[in-house]
Amino acid sequence: MPHSTDREYSERAMPQYERAVALVGGDPVRIPLDEDSDKIKALIENCSGVLLPGSNADVDPTRFKQTKSAHTANSDLKREAADDLLLEDAFAQGKPVLGICYGLQSLNVFRGGSLIQHIPDFLPEETRAKVNHEAGKKVAVAHSVELDPVSKLRGIVTSQSLDYEMRNPLFVPVNSSHHQSAEAAGAGLRIVARCTEDGIIEALEGTEPNHFVLAVQWHPERSTEDPVSRNIFAAFVEAASKR
Repeated sequence: MPHSTDREYSERAMPQYERAVALVGGDPVRIPLDEDSDKIKALIENCSGVLLPGSNADVDPTRFKQTKSAHTANSDLKREAADDLLLEDAFAQGKPVLGICYGLQSLNVFRGGSLIQHIPDFLPEETRAKVNHEAGKKVAVAHSVELDPVSKLRGIVTSQSLDYEMRNPLFVPVNSSHHQSAEAAGAGLRIVARCTEDGIIEALEGTEPNHFVLAVQWHPERSTEDPVSRNIFAAFVEAASKR
C-alpha cells in the first residue's frame, strides 16, 4: 500500500497500479502496512515480483546521511519497513522489482544511494524553472526523458513501439508528480534516463543481467493506454512469470 496513515490517498492511488498489473496478465496482491513483519513475510512468500508504488511521504533523510530539508514531507516508517522487507526478499530470491516515483527513491536508498530532497533547491537558477516536476496527474505530459541507448529500459520501450525505435537519441514524454529524485545511484543500480530539460534522474535499473530491477520517476500506471507505459508493466509481469 502507498501510505500507512493516509488511507484516502492510498485507496485512491492503489487501484491504478492494480489495474496496470492486471491489464498485462498479472495478479496484484496488496501488502498492508499495519501488519507485523512476520505476517508481511508470509504474504510475500508466494509473490513472484515486487512493485513499489508512489507515496505522498518522503524517505527519512537520515537513512542517506542528510538533515531534513524544510521541503521534505514526513516519513512513513511503516511504509519504509515494508519496502525494506519486500526488497530484502526480492534481492535474496531474485524476484523482479519495479519501483514507481517514491518507489524509485525507496529502492535507491535501500541500495545505499542518496536523494535530492527538493529539486528546485538543487538546480541552478537558470534551470529550475524549465520543468515543473510537481505538475501532478492533471498534466498528461510534463516533460520528456532521454533513455540510455544500451539500457534494458530502452529495450522495453522499443520492443513493441517502432515509432520510438526510429528516434536516435530516444526521447519519451512523461508525466511528473515529485519534488525529490535520486542523486547518487545505489549499489547495483545505474542511471538509465534523465529529464531532457534539466538532467534530473528519471530512471534506474539493476546492473545484474539476470535480475529484473527497474524504477522510473514518472507514473506509467496513469497512462496504460500508451504502449510505452504498458510495456513497462508487461516486462515486469513477464519477468515475474518466468520464476
